Amino acid sequence: MRQANPVWKVAMAVLSLLLTVLIWQKGLQESFNRPSVAPKLSLKQQEISFLARPAIPQNLQSILVGIDPRQVLRDALRDIPLEKMDDRQKLILAGLEESNKDRRSVLNAELDDKSLLPVKEILLGNSIEKKQLDATLYQLEDMHLDPLLLQLSCEAAGGDEELCIDSEISSKMAMRLIVSQGLPVFATLLGSGLLVWQVGVFVRKRNSPWPVLPRLPLSLIDMVLLVAGGFVVLGEVAFPLIIAPFSSFFTAGIASPTADSLRVLIGYVAMALPPLVILRSQLNALGSSDRPEGGWLQFRLNPIDNAISTAFKGWLMVLPVVLLTGWIMNYLVGDQGGSNPLLELVLKSHNPLALGLLLLTTVVLAPLFEEVVFRGALLPVLARELGSLSGVIVSALVFALAHLSVGELPPLFVLGTGLALLRLTSGRLFPCVLMHALWNGVTFTSLLLLGA
Repeated sequence: MRQANPVWKVAMAVLSLLLTVLIWQKGLQESFNRPSVAPKLSLKQQEISFLARPAIPQNLQSILVGIDPRQVLRDALRDIPLEKMDDRQKLILAGLEESNKDRRSVLNAELDDKSLLPVKEILLGNSIEKKQLDATLYQLEDMHLDPLLLQLSCEAAGGDEELCIDSEISSKMAMRLIVSQGLPVFATLLGSGLLVWQVGVFVRKRNSPWPVLPRLPLSLIDMVLLVAGGFVVLGEVAFPLIIAPFSSFFTAGIASPTADSLRVLIGYVAMALPPLVILRSQLNALGSSDRPEGGWLQFRLNPIDNAISTAFKGWLMVLPVVLLTGWIMNYLVGDQGGSNPLLELVLKSHNPLALGLLLLTTVVLAPLFEEVVFRGALLPVLARELGSLSGVIVSALVFALAHLSVGELPPLFVLGTGLALLRLTSGRLFPCVLMHALWNGVTFTSLLLLGA
């Protein structure tokens, strides 16, 4: 029988819960002001489609790149106010416009990057004489422009399709397009079939019990102190404020984007440290006499092959549901913004060290820490106190709210539900860590493909 919680502990839990409500309310409201990365991802996808078109067989173009990727890209850029465009976007839009009048209206303003003035002059001028074309193209190549801007500048200078289109670049873009679009579609179809099959198995064997989670003798008060006190108040607010000056000092001599990625890593470790210290203290207080085989959290690495296959199947089955949820939300209420700032960093960064630090944070540390807290400690206690179904729902909701993004709240709730069900059905924590790492890893890889 668990002992009654002392008054000080209950008071600390209530205070932590009240502060968490205020912090999360403010964070969710502020998420509306954070830009969404979705439009940038869509624009990157359209740029890749434009470059990939020449390398894609005619009978597959309508499927992979659409009927007219040039018009789609032009329309997408036209939707962006000129004052919010960067120099590259202005030049690309001007290159896509079919009349000199439209080009001049786009390039009427001054460019911030003066090194791009030769490109602007080419886009504003008429076709260059044949004898000057080669010299102009050499000048463009020496500027090390990105492939899309180079192709459009070549076309504006009077070059034909054979001269302006780089077949090697088109082939690379086509492969990137197939990987970034084809594999998710295949995984979604496979996951949908596996999900239907799994639901059928569950219906036929609905009386079969799930693995019994070892009793974790912590109370709901302990969980409030862990999540609200440790994760939110100390981890998301207090500790990052304390560590921020040291982080800035440590990264002062390091250039961006490596410095930004390092600050993200340090900030995440600072956020994870308080709740992990609290959880360790809570588990140590339980003693070792009643400690179950495999530990209180049931991490259970072995058998590793079973953990990997279980995690992969879980990822496949949750993928179509998360994508469907995101699509429904976008259709009903539109893009609410509030994307995780890490997505923007991964999309923009081309530095291997910076990307390595972001990879360590998102694919290793985040899944490990979040699964220990939400599925390792919180879910078993909620399942015991509220029942398995309620435990799954509440733990998934807390997991989604902790990311402080209204726009991502429904998909994250579905992902959290899938991770919680995997924890209950497998009886282990390690497959949940692997599934979470796989989810983040696939997202990370997709951003690399689009941003490279």
